[in-house]
Amino acid sequence: MKRINNISKLELILFSLLIGLFTSCADDYPENVGSPNEVVLQSIKILNAGADGNVVVEGKVDEINKTVWFPRLDPDTDVSAIRFEAVMSNGAKLDKETYNFEFEEGKDAKTIVIKVMNEPRFREYFVTLRLNVPVFGADFNKAQIYDYSGNDLGNDVYPAFVSNLTRGSSFDGEHVLIVTRAEGGSHRLKMEELKQNVINPIPLNLSNVSGGTFPVNVGSQINGHSYIANLSGLYGMKIYHWINSDAEADIIFNVDPVSIPGAGKRHGDNMSASLDENGNGYFFFGDNAVTGIMRLTVVNFTTITEVKILPTQPDVSFCMSMNRVKDTDDYLLTGYDAPIRVVNSDASLIYEMNKESVPLQGSDARIFTFNEERYMILTTAPRYSGNAVLYVYDITKGGNTVEALQLFEAGDKKPLFQYSIGGSVNSSPGTNTGYKIMKDNEGNDASLLIYTASNNAGFALLEIPAKELDE
Repeated sequence: MKRINNISKLELILFSLLIGLFTSCADDYPENVGSPNEVVLQSIKILNAGADGNVVVEGKVDEINKTVWFPRLDPDTDVSAIRFEAVMSNGAKLDKETYNFEFEEGKDAKTIVIKVMNEPRFREYFVTLRLNVPVFGADFNKAQIYDYSGNDLGNDVYPAFVSNLTRGSSFDGEHVLIVTRAEGGSHRLKMEELKQNVINPIPLNLSNVSGGTFPVNVGSQINGHSYIANLSGLYGMKIYHWINSDAEADIIFNVDPVSIPGAGKRHGDNMSASLDENGNGYFFFGDNAVTGIMRLTVVNFTTITEVKILPTQPDVSFCMSMNRVKDTDDYLLTGYDAPIRVVNSDASLIYEMNKESVPLQGSDARIFTFNEERYMILTTAPRYSGNAVLYVYDITKGGNTVEALQLFEAGDKKPLFQYSIGGSVNSSPGTNTGYKIMKDNEGNDASLLIYTASNNAGFALLEIPAKELDE
């Protein structure tokens, strides 16, 4: 109070001026000034489409996503010098007069970035051109996945895949075969029911299945025929066969491998089946110690006519596989410790991939052609680390299996698609793949079914449609 009482008249005047100044500032903030340099792409046309460069094609601008879409172009368009006519913000212009859309071999679409400039500002748009050409292969962007694995996005892990009790499974397009020592025993599952999330096991009649270190261990499902092999050990090797799941199994092979010159002491940790539509071909069993491969010649699905011991390759592991490339005498020999090798039906080495080209733990590799594109699939076996992951590679280029792999290794080696089914590291990583090509009424490839499974991980089925031209 004392200080206020002694304020001079001059001090009161100055104080009043300051209060007025602060009050006027509070009521009169600076306003934003709109920039005249806007960079909005309002519309755009291609001026030189077509074989003669005289076709105008109107595009559609998506301002929210900053994308530009055009109808498919005549494949004879000179895509190395595309000229645009654009309506833009006042004063804006495109960053170039012409644009080069260099398409990769075998690709029907190309996306580049163009800029709308209005110094000092610019805005980028993703422009995609697509050619009106036939498209081939499978459209993995539209894959439907029916998951019964450790992937959190699917259903729960199929109950049989626990405690190392399910080391073998297989798929023929209609049924999944589960070879298991888990409760309920080995059985089939219908593909169409799995697609509806319906679990309805079809038990196999196991009344005459016995013997071996394990009575059941691995198997294969081929054209409605179910095969299961025991783990032989010191008790002999058996292969069982079913068409009718209610009937007792046919025992189509019952031999002690010790009696076969050159055979290993333990077979049945793995089984590879390469039979044609008439049931003719081979079964392959690598021995546990990786000393050789037992090849059984099969006629009419059930008759074993010859047993032959073939050489093996280093590090293929006891979870090996040997799968035929259809319509060739090429087989892919794989295991979780070895690179992919191409061998013939006598297991003689033809070609060996580099260890780093695909995951070394990749197992049960297969090569096939769908809708005129060639693919290689494999699933990693979690023996030492990681999860079980399905990989799909496009290896279309090349006149044969070896040339296709050589060209693939010379490229970027990136997978076309991959999908994890989880699982955990375990000492018996039985890992399986499979595929089936579905046809339409005219006999054309319509959809591709891919199967992947691994011990303790569960399984998943993928249904991928053939690519189609879209607008």
